[in-house]
Amino acid sequence: MKSKLDEKINEHFPGVVVRKDLVKIVKGNAIVPSYVLEYLLGQYCATDDEATIETGINTVKEILSKHYVHRNEAGLVRSTIREKGRHKVIDKISVELNDKSDVYEASFANLGIKNVLIDADTVKKHPKLLVGGVWCIADVEYEHSEDTRRVPWILSSIKPIQLSNFDYDEYLEARKKFTTDEWIDMLIQSIGFDPEKFGKRNKILQLIRLIPFCERNYNLIELGPKGTGKSHIYSEFSPHGILISGGEVTVPKLFVNNSNGKLGLVGYWNVVAFDEFAGQKKKVDKALVDIMKNYMANKSFSRGIETLGAEASMVFVGNTSHTVPYMLKHSDLFEEVPEKYHDSAFLDRLHFYIPGWEIDIIRGEMFSSGYGFVVDYIAEILRFLRNDDYSDRYREHFTLSNEISTRDRDGINKTFSGLMKILYPGDDATVEQIEEVLKYAIEGRKRVKDQLMRIDDTYAETKFYYEDKEGRKHHVTTLEESEYPKYYHQSLAVESAEDTESIELPEVVPSEKEPLQAAESEAKEGHLEIKENQKGISYDMLFSDYIKGAEKITITDPYIRIFYQIRNLMEFIEMVIKHKAIEDEVQIHLVTIKDDRDPMLQLENFEQIRDVVQNAGVIFTWEFDADNTIHARHIITDTGWKISLDRGLDIFQHYEMNNSLDLSNRLQEFRSCKAFEVTYIKV
Repeated sequence: MKSKLDEKINEHFPGVVVRKDLVKIVKGNAIVPSYVLEYLLGQYCATDDEATIETGINTVKEILSKHYVHRNEAGLVRSTIREKGRHKVIDKISVELNDKSDVYEASFANLGIKNVLIDADTVKKHPKLLVGGVWCIADVEYEHSEDTRRVPWILSSIKPIQLSNFDYDEYLEARKKFTTDEWIDMLIQSIGFDPEKFGKRNKILQLIRLIPFCERNYNLIELGPKGTGKSHIYSEFSPHGILISGGEVTVPKLFVNNSNGKLGLVGYWNVVAFDEFAGQKKKVDKALVDIMKNYMANKSFSRGIETLGAEASMVFVGNTSHTVPYMLKHSDLFEEVPEKYHDSAFLDRLHFYIPGWEIDIIRGEMFSSGYGFVVDYIAEILRFLRNDDYSDRYREHFTLSNEISTRDRDGINKTFSGLMKILYPGDDATVEQIEEVLKYAIEGRKRVKDQLMRIDDTYAETKFYYEDKEGRKHHVTTLEESEYPKYYHQSLAVESAEDTESIELPEVVPSEKEPLQAAESEAKEGHLEIKENQKGISYDMLFSDYIKGAEKITITDPYIRIFYQIRNLMEFIEMVIKHKAIEDEVQIHLVTIKDDRDPMLQLENFEQIRDVVQNAGVIFTWEFDADNTIHARHIITDTGWKISLDRGLDIFQHYEMNNSLDLSNRLQEFRSCKAFEVTYIKV
């Protein structure tokens, strides 16, 4: 069943969207990028008509069955070409110049044939054939000759698998029909994920992975645990990006071969991504690092006495071995970078550090069955946007701190420009939306700079803030700075009292600026703000000091209806049981709203809770608000505390509830939080 968003997507982007689960249906055992499959699906299944989709799926399956070359069936396909004289194949084709014969020769990755003549005009038209290769639909002929030196294979036609044209004005006009949240969800579905399984911050971090495709010479790094989809975007999403193993890079392959003058990858691709970049002991060519530093800073490299420019963005993705607090305590967040790259001059060229540890490990249920752009279409849009510069869009409303260096400023501006193009291509963002994008841009560069100050003490401490038109300063912090302040700043100079006041650490008492970790045993009035994706938070930490000694606790929350909300309630009661004396009884009374979808199930769940907690000394009662009008969410105790909760008990993001061995299922501290606020009031 299509969602309202899916209906809207099909209404405003007809012909350029596809149902994302179709890729899995047609892929089978074909080792082929998603953009190739979606190119074919876009030809036959770019609709929401089920009958047409079914016919289209069968057509695409038939095309793949007849024309996609599996390596283990290459001999059969070659035989088919010989017997028929001509056959259409889908394969990755690369081209080399045979300078002895002065001809271009093509090689087919799966078909296993090489030295196939290809005319110079075709190579000029598709230069990426020369570097890395391109997936194509090609007509291959066979013509035997008595001349043993002549290759019998003939390439009669070739068509790279990519979109031929698009209307950018139509794209901008259709974008206006979507709210920002709807647009973000559509882009997440276009990547292939279900937006319901991610919080907003996680969605934005996913979209930041797209910035290298729409921003020239953008330098991005993402380090985090295995299995979070770090390399997926760069291998599957666009025909304009190439993913290479970080251990297989050479100067000639990446930049230029001085012996023959052949340009490397940066001359032909919009994005060059280094997979498996992490590994402290990896062997790295020092000359490559030096050339890379120059290119990342100046967008140029040398070929002999000649200086060449290029616009390829550089992306580095790799796995971390330790937790964030471990890295902050013992080293830095770049600890997994190869030793020769663990150099302040190289790292300073990075515009943004995506905190990969915030992104959940990808599970089967996270993939989308909704509609999204055919990836080749959005890839062309992003490529087109490389011509635009949105970096000045915040300057009418905000000013960066004078302490921020030119290089820091460049990193912030490029991230801001790229994210604005992705989210607001029509240049119609509100002041609040511009400010949100600016905060992300500052945070990503601050994460780089803060680690540089650990690595190299010649870097001056920088306060990352911006000022609004009224002159108010808004300091930006990284999430790990809020989570682990003890370790995050351990190598930095001690700040003045005024500076400490400006850092937004989790705090309960505004006057004392006391971090949450320090509030261990005494209930105090105050206010607490938790950031999205923050971990280490539990009901025990938030409420235990305030419910001690209480004989009656009243919870007012209109949203205790569906299973995960019921589970939150049960976990709160478990926390109360843990902290009360075994001989005492506590009454917990819930005021909520009746579930209009399945009130009987809601009632059954409440009755089950009542029965199971009774033997633990908890009397659980409930009432449904008669007018169904309550909105405020709070907890009141008979000891005189009122705890105001803007999200009620619903503070955790989606986590794996079905896996009993998953730590996030068993311990709240391992769950990512939604953004929320708590106010403690003595009444």
